[in-house]
Amino acid sequence: MSRERAKRATLPPAQENIEKLEKVVKQGNYYGAQQMFKSISARYVSAERYSEALDILKCGACLQLENGQVTCGSELALLFVETLVKGKVSYNEEILDHVRKTYEKFPRPSVPQNLDLTDDNDDDMQKLSEAIAAAKTRVECCSSFLKASIKWSAEFGALRYGSPELHEMLADYMYSQSPEVDMVKVSFHFVRGRNHKKFASTIINFMGKCYPGEDDLAIARAILMYLSLGNLRDANKLMDEVEKEMQSKHLDFPQSELMQFVNYLLLTLQRDALPLFNMLRQNYKSSIDRDPLFNELLDEVAKKFYGVQRKSPLQGMFGDIFKMMGGE
Repeated sequence: MSRERAKRATLPPAQENIEKLEKVVKQGNYYGAQQMFKSISARYVSAERYSEALDILKCGACLQLENGQVTCGSELALLFVETLVKGKVSYNEEILDHVRKTYEKFPRPSVPQNLDLTDDNDDDMQKLSEAIAAAKTRVECCSSFLKASIKWSAEFGALRYGSPELHEMLADYMYSQSPEVDMVKVSFHFVRGRNHKKFASTIINFMGKCYPGEDDLAIARAILMYLSLGNLRDANKLMDEVEKEMQSKHLDFPQSELMQFVNYLLLTLQRDALPLFNMLRQNYKSSIDRDPLFNELLDEVAKKFYGVQRKSPLQGMFGDIFKMMGGE
C-alpha cells in the first residue's frame, strides 16, 4: 500500500471527528476547538479527502458563528473556500447551499437602542463605540468569506462575475450590517445579482436615510452600473421596480435633471445613436458631475454599447472597486 493510500485509510470517517469537536465547542472551549478544526481538516485535505474536510470546516464555521465567535467562524469559512479551490470542486447547488447556510449563521444584532449619547454619559458612548467596532468586524469577516466564495464560483463554473446569489448575499449583509453604508459597493454587488425587487427596496430604504436632494443619486448610480456591464435589460427592470415600489408606498419619485438624463439614456441605448449619447452627456454635464463615479461609468457604457475605447481604462473609483473584486 502506498504512503498516500495508507494516510487515507488511517483517517476515520469525518463524522466521528465532528462529534468530538462539537463537544469541545459546547464546553465553551472555542479557541481549543478552533485549533482542532483546523488541524484535523488539514489532515483530510492532505489525504485528498476533500468532501470530508469540507464537512468538518462547514460544521466548525457554523458552530463558532452560532456561538458569536465571528473571527473564528469566518476563518474556518475561508478555509472551507480554500479547500473548494484545492479540491477543484465545481460550482453547484449543493455547495452553494453550504455557503448560504454558513452565511446565514453570521450574526445580525441591532445597534443598541435608547442610549444617552450626551458627553457626560461615558457608559452609553462606550456601548455604542463597541457596537460599531463589532459591526465593522462582522462585515469585514463576512465580506472576506463571500468575496472568496464569489471568486471560487467564477473560476469553477458559475457566471463570469461569479454566482449572482453570492453577490446578493454580500450586498444584503453589507447594507444591513455596515455602520456606515457604502452604496457604491452595495450596488456593485446587487448589479451582479438577479434580485431586482430586493435591490429596488434597498435603494428606496437608502433614499430615506441619505442627505436631502441626493436621493436621485442612488437610483442613477444603480442604473449606470447595470449599463456599464452592457446590461440594458436589467437597468430597465430595476427602474420599473423602483417606480412601482415608490408608487405603492405613496412616495414621490425624484424629479431632477439627473433623472431626466437617466430616462433619456435608457431610450438612447436602444438605438445605434452615439452622437445622441454624446449630446446627452454634454447637455447634462452639470448633473452628471454631481458624482465623480458617473463619468467613469458612462465611459464604460460608451465602450460596451458603441465600441468607444477609453483613454485610460478602469481608472479612478470604479476601477478600484472592479479590481478589488478581481475583475479584468
